[in-house]
Amino acid sequence: MQGFALYPFDPPGDVAALRAELRAWLAVNQPQGDIVARANCWASFDADFSRALGAAGYVGMTLPKQYGGGDRHPLERYVVIEELLAAGAPVGAHWIADRQTGPLILRYGSEDQRQRYLPGIAKGELYACIGLSEPGAGSDLAAVRTTARETAEGWRINGQKIWTTGAHFSHIMLALVRTEEGSERNAGLSQLLIDLDTPGITIRPIIDMAGNHDFNEVFFDDVLVPHGTLVGMRGQGWQQVTAELGLERSGPERYLSSQALLAALIDAAGAEPDPAVAVLIGELTAEMWTLRQLSMSTAAKLAAGEDPMVEASVVKELGNAFEQDMPRRVQAIVDCPWGDPGDLGRLLRALLIASPSFSLRGGTREVIRGIIARGLGLR
Repeated sequence: MQGFALYPFDPPGDVAALRAELRAWLAVNQPQGDIVARANCWASFDADFSRALGAAGYVGMTLPKQYGGGDRHPLERYVVIEELLAAGAPVGAHWIADRQTGPLILRYGSEDQRQRYLPGIAKGELYACIGLSEPGAGSDLAAVRTTARETAEGWRINGQKIWTTGAHFSHIMLALVRTEEGSERNAGLSQLLIDLDTPGITIRPIIDMAGNHDFNEVFFDDVLVPHGTLVGMRGQGWQQVTAELGLERSGPERYLSSQALLAALIDAAGAEPDPAVAVLIGELTAEMWTLRQLSMSTAAKLAAGEDPMVEASVVKELGNAFEQDMPRRVQAIVDCPWGDPGDLGRLLRALLIASPSFSLRGGTREVIRGIIARGLGLR
C-alpha cells in the first residue's frame, strides 16, 4: 500500500518577490483578450505570448541552463504557473511541452534529443502533444494497440490516437506505442518522440459542442521514424508514462480552470451580497483553498523525487469535481438569464458547456478512482 502523504511546500528564495515580478510583467505583456478565454486559459493558444514568456524566463524554468532553461526549483515553477492561471494568461501553446514533455526528455531522453528539443521548449516556441488515448481504449492505456516495429531503417508506426489535445499546432508528439509483438496490457510498451511533419501522419480535428477545436484524431499510416526517436528504454513505456502522468494530474490547473467564474461572482455580488450568494462564495473559496494545499503538497513530493501517484490522482479527482460543480452551483443560486451579456453570464454559459470535458483530461474518473483505491489498499 502506497498510502497518502502531505509534504511541506517550501520553495527557495523570495516567493513574494517572484509573484510581484511576474504580476508586473503580466500587467505589461498579457493580452487583454476576451473574458471567456481567461477561464480554462491553459487551452488558450497565443504563440506571441508563449514566445515572450519564454524570453522572460518563465518557460522551461526547471530545465538546465545548458539546454536554455532557468535551472530553477520545481516549486518556483509552481508559483509561476499558479500566477499565470489565476491571471487567465493564454498559456496553451507551450503548456504540455513545458509541463510534461520537456521534463520527460530531460529524465529519459538521449543527449541528442535534449539538444534538439529542449532549447525550443524553453523559448516557448516548440509545442508538444501527448499520444495516449486510442479508439476503444480511452483512458485504459494498457489497451494501446498502435504498433511500432523496428526495422533496419527505423521504427514503422501504424495505428491511431484520439482526443489528442493540441496536435493541430504541435511540432512533436510523445506517443505510447506497442513495440513488442505479441505483448499484452502494460508489457511491451515504449515511448517514441515523433516529429508531426513526418510523412504518413494525418491529423483530423474533433470539434466540441461549443465549436472549439482542442482535440484531434491522429493517424499513423506506415510512418517511418529514425531509431533515435525511442525515448528511454525499450519496453519501459508504461513506467515512464505513469511518471509523466504525475506531472499532468496534480498541478493548479486542476482547480483553477473555473477560477475566473468565482472572481466574476465575487465582483457581481458587490460589497453587500445576497446571503445565499455569500455562503456560496465562502464554500467555493474554502474548497479551492483546500485543493490548493493538496496540489502544493503533491508538487513538493514530486520535487523531492518521490512518486505521488495516489496524491496526484486525488488532486485530479477532487479538482475535476470542484470545477465541474462550480458552474452548476452558481447557476442554482444566481439569477442570471442564459443570454445575459455580462461577464458572469458569459463565463457561466461557457463553463456549463465546457466543464463536462474537464474530467477526461489525464484519465477518466473511473480510472482515477481505481488508482486511488489500489494505492490506499482498498482493492
